[in-house]
Amino acid sequence: MSVEDALRAWGAYDRDDPFPLFAQVRELGAVHRVTLMDGHDAWLIVRYDAARTSLNDQRFSKDMRAALATGCDVVAEGLPGPAFARHMLNVDQPDHSRLRRLVSAAFTPHRVEAMRPHIQTIVDDLLDEVAAHDADTPVDLVAAFAFPLPFTVICELLGVPEEDRDLLGRTLNALLAPTPTEAGDARAKHASDVVARMLNELVETKQRAPGDDLVSALIAARDGEDRLDQTELLSTIFQLIVAGHDTTTSLIGNSVVALCRHPDAFARLRANPDKIPAAIEEVLRYDSPVPHATFRYATEPVEITGTTIPAGDQVIIALAAANRDPDRYPTADALDIDRADHHHLAFGHGIHFCLGAALARMEAHLALGTLMHRFPELRLAASTEELHWAHGDGLVLRGLTDLPVIPGPALPRQLAGASPR
Repeated sequence: MSVEDALRAWGAYDRDDPFPLFAQVRELGAVHRVTLMDGHDAWLIVRYDAARTSLNDQRFSKDMRAALATGCDVVAEGLPGPAFARHMLNVDQPDHSRLRRLVSAAFTPHRVEAMRPHIQTIVDDLLDEVAAHDADTPVDLVAAFAFPLPFTVICELLGVPEEDRDLLGRTLNALLAPTPTEAGDARAKHASDVVARMLNELVETKQRAPGDDLVSALIAARDGEDRLDQTELLSTIFQLIVAGHDTTTSLIGNSVVALCRHPDAFARLRANPDKIPAAIEEVLRYDSPVPHATFRYATEPVEITGTTIPAGDQVIIALAAANRDPDRYPTADALDIDRADHHHLAFGHGIHFCLGAALARMEAHLALGTLMHRFPELRLAASTEELHWAHGDGLVLRGLTDLPVIPGPALPRQLAGASPR
């Protein structure tokens, strides 16, 4: 696809390897007028400095309801609809700070850190199942490990009953899958209805019988006399469950692919597990699980590097393109686990910086540390051409559909002593 074609249908590019296109677009400038695949026009920001500044520019509103109410030609709110769209990613100040305070009162660092031993147990149990397979037979690491780990963690954190998790996982995957056909749209709508029903039932259950879980804590959260209303509560739970598993699944999968393609780096991490946190930051920069930031539109004319974005126009900030900007990072297209600059934009920047970043980092650390030491001969079982990042909507979400690996001989969990606990 040419650069011109890509700008006329942004998001329709090769999702398996979009980085050469991102580089070409960056060379043409920091800001570009594009047409999205649904036909809406938008402005694309691709260079690091402009992206970082724009992420915290209050003239770029995240309030989609306000945009739609003013008649701006922007994307619709999408599924599962307005009752699930009033969360921190969809509001501006002062509502954003209000919601973030309330959610932060429930989603505390102490609550996250207290889960560390249990997350390690989930990691060990899932890898025991991988170890039970033949060492030389391919295993889909997405289905066996990268998806069930963060999905189980977020379900346990929120208090989703175990008997509901399989259905919720399947319907969320259907809801988040691309829908270029009428049949795909119908599947997504049905999945959306199921997810909406399940989350409403979850809230009703926790209102009747609170437990030691995040949904109960969100229901009880107070900031003085303030609390989350029903729409804000449902919206926040939906945001947490999607962001809490899908992006971490992609981070784990992208990390394994990147390290298997760089065996020297993989070997160094196995020998020096203290380097794993820095390696995770580098993978976040090198292959961002969220390639584009969520919705924004200009509330007034905004000039960026000589280009004026008119009031009312939608703005797309390309995090994955910005994170490989050579003006910011020397050898930007290389994976360098010794890179000292970890100020990437994978978790955003400014007031909308990802609330769950600490949980995602912890899960990735425990997952990679344990995986590489229990399976020291792990290798890809697919060529570059056979790996596909077709999960997600192609713009905000980008994940592997599957990840075939040859696990090799497994060490028992008690001998994999370098796994981080």
